[in-house]
Parts: sequence; C-alpha cells; structure tokens
Amino acid sequence: MRLVQTLTLCLALSLSLAAPSDHQEGHAKKGEKDKPHAEGHKHELHHGAKLDRCAGMEFDAVAVNEEGVPYFFKGDHLFKGFHGKAELSNQTFPELDDHHHLGHVDAALRMHCEDSPGHHDHLFFFLDHKVFSYYKHKLEKGYPKEISEVFPGIPDHLDAAVECPKPDCTNDTVIFFKGDEIYHFDIKTKKVDEKEFKSMPNCTGAFRYMGHYYCFHGHQFSKFDPITGEVHGKYPKESRDYFMKCSHFGDKSTDDHIEREQCSRVHLDAITSDDDGSVYAFRGHHFLSITGDKFHSDTIESAFKELHSEVDAVFSYEGHLYMIKDKQVFVYKVGEPHTHLEGYPKPLKEVLGIEGPVHAAFVCADKHIAHVIKGQTIYDVDLKVTPRKPVREGSITQFKRIDAAMCGPKGVTVVIGNHYYIYDSLMIMMRGKIMPEQHKVSQELFGCDH
Repeated sequence: MRLVQTLTLCLALSLSLAAPSDHQEGHAKKGEKDKPHAEGHKHELHHGAKLDRCAGMEFDAVAVNEEGVPYFFKGDHLFKGFHGKAELSNQTFPELDDHHHLGHVDAALRMHCEDSPGHHDHLFFFLDHKVFSYYKHKLEKGYPKEISEVFPGIPDHLDAAVECPKPDCTNDTVIFFKGDEIYHFDIKTKKVDEKEFKSMPNCTGAFRYMGHYYCFHGHQFSKFDPITGEVHGKYPKESRDYFMKCSHFGDKSTDDHIEREQCSRVHLDAITSDDDGSVYAFRGHHFLSITGDKFHSDTIESAFKELHSEVDAVFSYEGHLYMIKDKQVFVYKVGEPHTHLEGYPKPLKEVLGIEGPVHAAFVCADKHIAHVIKGQTIYDVDLKVTPRKPVREGSITQFKRIDAAMCGPKGVTVVIGNHYYIYDSLMIMMRGKIMPEQHKVSQELFGCDH
C-alpha cells in the first residue's frame, strides 16, 4: 500500500463485501474461486442474507482492528472475532456505503508503522479503484482517494492486502495481492517490488495475526512467509476449523463442546501421551485431554496462553510437554494448571538441533530419544546430550505425510487424516512392507459412536 506524504499506513482490517454485476469483471479472480454454499454466492449477498460462520465460506477480506480483534468480511456483512453472528458492515463503517454504494470490499488492513505514530493503527479499505482510511472508526478527511494516489504503482480491483512491519520485512511494507501478482510496497520510499510466490495459492484475503501471515483462498487458508511466499507445515486447512471456533463454550454447553471436539473429523495437528498415560490431542485452537475414561476439552489459548493457537508437533519427556510451533519450542510442566517454563520459547534449532518446520515428534517410554518427523524423514535426537544433534534414522515409505504421532504401550501410533495406524515399533514403521490395520480416530481413539 502506498501512503500519501501525510500518511504512513498501519495495518488494517480485512473487509469483504459482494460486488454488484457491473463490477464483477474486475473481481473475476475472486468470483471464479467462489462456490455456492448455503449462504449464497459471493455476489448475491444482500442486507437480508443470514450467514452461518460454521457453514464454510470464502471471505472477501480479513484484518485485525486497533484492539486486536479480527474482522472477517463477507458480502455486505462482517464477523467480529472468532465467534458470534454476522452484522452489516455499514453499521461500523457507514461511509463505505455513503461514498461508494457498493456491497463489497476488495481488501483491508490495519497499518503498522511505529516510526510514524500519527498514522500507526489506521485502517485501510480498498474498493475497486478507491482507498478509504479510518482512524478509531472515523473516516479521515480527504478520503476516499484513488489507490494510485496513495499507493502509486499498485493496481485497482485488488484481491487482498496485508501489512508487513519491521523486522518481518526489511522495511515497513504492505503486501498487495491481485491474482497471481504480488506487490511489496515500501511505505517510506513508495518503491514497489513485484514478487513471485510460487508455492502459494492466489489469495482472496490475507492478514497478520499473532506474528503470523495467513492467506485465505476459497474455504481454506495457508500460513506463509511474507518475504518468500513459502508455505511450511500441514496446509491448506479449513478456515472454519481454525478461525471460526464454532464449538466455543459461549455457543454450546461444555458437554456438547467436548463431544464436538471428540467426534470431529478434522485431522489432528499433534498428539502425545504423558508419563501417567494421559493423552493430549491438538486440533486448531482446541485441545482434548483423555485420562482414563474422562475427557476434557479447552482452547489452547486458555491452557497454554503463550502458544495462542495451533501447534505443529508435541512430545512428552520427563513430566514436560515440548510443544513445537513453526521454528520455536515451548515447554510446559504437566500439572493443573500447566506451567510455562521460564526462558521459553526457544528456537527449534537450539533445542533439538533441527530446522523447522516439522510434522510430528514423539518419545517412547524409558527412552531419551526424541523421534522427529520432517516430511518422510525421521531424525533421532538424544535429549541427554548437549548440544543436541539430530541423526537421520530413516525414511517413511508407506505414507507421503504424517499429521501426528505418539508412542505408547501398544507401539507407535501414526495419525493421518481421520484414521490412525499402530506399529509394534519404530523399526517396523520404517521398514515394514505390510500396512497395519486402519482405525478411525473419532470412534476407536476417542470413543465416539459415529
């Protein structure tokens, strides 16, 4: 995004509203990706439409407001936060209708530029060829303006935009998306660099949250590196399973919430069992703990607040949970409540001697070896040795990718999608040629009847 001389942008919310027929051509990229669902096609949403955040939908724009609350825009409606009903966008931003009379917003962001306190935390919305700038929900004088005036070199009819402050980017930057074209706009110099993000899908929405960058495409999202566009980890994932929190305690009873997490068919991000035999399963923003025949479900942010949300891998060792998220390791002492160890998070490279991201990790009982799975390769890390150095143990040949794994009395449990497999040992898992029996996660691991 480009700033006028008096403006230095700060990351904005993502707004999205459906384009009328005379604007559909400019939004072909977004419209082509939309598929009809219960809430109606993207360009058919009107004031009377009722949107179900749990039905699955493609958002037009996503951004975080000044208080850190994510805004999700769809048609002429807006979802505030991770739960609750949609409301009309013009109730919060009336000038968008007053000036443009449109039922859509192409892109949105909240500018983040601490070097310019006067413009830090301003919200920018992009509609066709216009840009709107808000501060504390009030439209700034002189706006809307032409996108080319505020952000020279950036095209009209954008698909998405997201801020990239220092040090994530070398300089305070705004990243714009239009189809497969990516533009990095330097806020200070107004220089535009065109990028090619080969491994990333075309984004119809993008936002920065908790220091991470998310690209929304269709009903799914991927986490990406803002400099290279590389997508690491188990992506894409369903947006509603991670950002909608449909089973939040405020919407359902605790028992219903536990059953929903138990019986969900969404794949697990990680699973482990501690020294006492309790099992911890992690999925999106939630985790499920199983002790004997007792189930407990909660949000990751409530029990492991430093983590906030999704994890890549978790293993248990000497009464502690080692939780791997991107390129960092968080360690918690098991207890009620779980205690975050001082000095963490630490770089994954420092803790285990391996570069992230990783897909799964586990430690078998009475052992001090962490088995770390990265792609189809298994590395062994001796946890008694300092500094820790990974040794390549072998490869997994029966599966292209593993979602989660743990070690227990019955052997090594490998989770892939909605199913899991049990191997008598790690050696059999790597070298065995006969596929073990397939089990259903929800029914046989979590005891659901469906």
